Amino acid sequence: MEQGKITLLKVAVCVIGVVILSLCVFALPSLAKDSAEMNPELAYLQYPVLIGLYLTAIPFFYALSQALKLLSYIEKNNAFSEVAVNSLGIIKYCASTISFLYVLGMIILGTQDALHPGIAILGLVIVLTSIVSMVFTAVLQQLLNNVLNLKSENDLTI
Repeated sequence: MEQGKITLLKVAVCVIGVVILSLCVFALPSLAKDSAEMNPELAYLQYPVLIGLYLTAIPFFYALSQALKLLSYIEKNNAFSEVAVNSLGIIKYCASTISFLYVLGMIILGTQDALHPGIAILGLVIVLTSIVSMVFTAVLQQLLNNVLNLKSENDLTI
């Protein structure tokens, strides 16, 4: 792969990280405060919801860091290695963690009669996106494992 394409992907991953971090720092607290002021009967959920959203940001940023590592392995022509397989596995587990946390949060909000349809749709989009990411990385991880097995068999026959 050309150096420019890998650099572009690294920049895209970094931009995604900066945008999500900016949303977490600047937008989420003010949105939570505004929602609590507009719906005083649900104000007690302001901080639990914020904590839940911040908890989901942890595996997201960890997955982004693993994506950057994976791009570095590709850049160094080390894409077909055990460390690349491990990075894909970590990304897969991060995506499943995000899905689980959002489903759990939507269930909790549903039991509190606080699951607005807009929030439910956004939550489902995030859950489905995480599931697609999880399945995609699982397929890539399996393919990479197969390539590594073929490579080791080939090395043994020579």
